[in-house]
Amino acid sequence: MAEHISKQFDADLDAIRSQVLGMAGLVEEQVRLSMKALATGDLSIINQVIEQEQKVNDMHVQLDDMCVHMIARRQPAASDLRLVMTVIKSVEDLERIGDKAHKICTRAKNIFDAGKLQVPNFQELNHIANLALDMLARALDSFARLDSATASEVKRSDSQLDQEYRGLQRQLITVMMEDPRSITLTMDILWIAKAIERIGDLAVNVAEHVVYLVKGQDVRHKTQEEVDSIAKS
Repeated sequence: MAEHISKQFDADLDAIRSQVLGMAGLVEEQVRLSMKALATGDLSIINQVIEQEQKVNDMHVQLDDMCVHMIARRQPAASDLRLVMTVIKSVEDLERIGDKAHKICTRAKNIFDAGKLQVPNFQELNHIANLALDMLARALDSFARLDSATASEVKRSDSQLDQEYRGLQRQLITVMMEDPRSITLTMDILWIAKAIERIGDLAVNVAEHVVYLVKGQDVRHKTQEEVDSIAKS
């Protein structure tokens, strides 16, 4: 981003960017830990993710406050205003990703409290979780490096995640139909799978915000081809 006459203005913008990256790192860790908790049933990991949710919520509120004060004091324009708006929208999506990680841990706790030593379909769950985590990591990297081309690729990856999720969904529905006794447990697994799929959707949101920040065009409702053209121009 361009330097400004006021060094304090630059310092304020840098503080906002740094805080976003700090929140992003924490949220990414939450998702990774939630999958580790699902694999191991480790109660300490489950509790760690649950406790971290409040920290993520606090960072969300703090960043919103920083952005409001930036608009009130500095009246940013052009790319500076786009940065502030991108932050406001992105931290909302990051907070929601943190919520999904928290709820995955809550479901994991339910499963292990019910005496299950292993999570059914864990390999399939872990596969789609890795896809979603890769999308999230690339979306966050594109924000850090102001890389709209990488952000566009994140959006392209969403179709693969959706396809894998639908395949797992069909498997789980078949399990419930064949064994009604599995319905409660399978519904928990299905809910976890949906939460993972939503993490991918929210990563796409962040990536779309990055394209807006870098290119100045809102691509939220554009086709993949249109996004590619804008992001890579």
